[in-house]
Amino acid sequence: MARMCGQSLSRAVTSKGFFITLLLNLYIANMNVRLSSAHKIKVLNSADIFTIMQTILLRENKIRRSQEHFWVIGLNNASKILFIELVSLGATNRVEIAPAEVFRMAIYKAAVKMILVHNHPSGSVKISEADRDFTDRMIKSGNMLAVEVLDHLVITEESYTSFADIGIMDELKQSGRYELIDKEKGWLQEMKLEAERDKERKDMARKMKEEGIDTDTIQRITQLRKIDIKKL
Repeated sequence: MARMCGQSLSRAVTSKGFFITLLLNLYIANMNVRLSSAHKIKVLNSADIFTIMQTILLRENKIRRSQEHFWVIGLNNASKILFIELVSLGATNRVEIAPAEVFRMAIYKAAVKMILVHNHPSGSVKISEADRDFTDRMIKSGNMLAVEVLDHLVITEESYTSFADIGIMDELKQSGRYELIDKEKGWLQEMKLEAERDKERKDMARKMKEEGIDTDTIQRITQLRKIDIKKL
């Protein structure tokens, strides 16, 4: 059985029928891959992730499949998928992707674990030094935000390589290969503080709703959008 970051993740019930349904329900909009509630599944190993991401990649037209994609997958404590986000399309240098771009959705969705995925249009699943350096950078960024980066998959239309399965994740987590610069630390700290402020506003709004206070008053005090208040 393949492993993910040396941990046994919660068992998922997967079947051919499930993935056919997933194929019909997944769609890409505004750089996000959206899943219905029924398909926000728990994942067991890297093979589960590859099956999902292969399905997403093969839904693209031929021109799009010839471009490099970089996705992030956010998980909760139970290893259930919260979101899949397409962070970059067509980029040739992931080193230039800032940690803030990678972790933005994880902070917003309160994910505690993350899996990185990118495709190689060339058909090779060989891991490059640039892939290792980028992954190390994201591991260090995740540590600062309390979001564990579990794995990084390099995929093609037919196969994949998992950093965790071949021990690279453990190696990078123990290395001093990369250290965040002050500018990156500043971005990440601001993201973390903003997430905490947003949580405080939502907690306040939720309590005010329970006390029967009207939406306009809640909005004026908390500065939240009415649509967000109604969801609480």
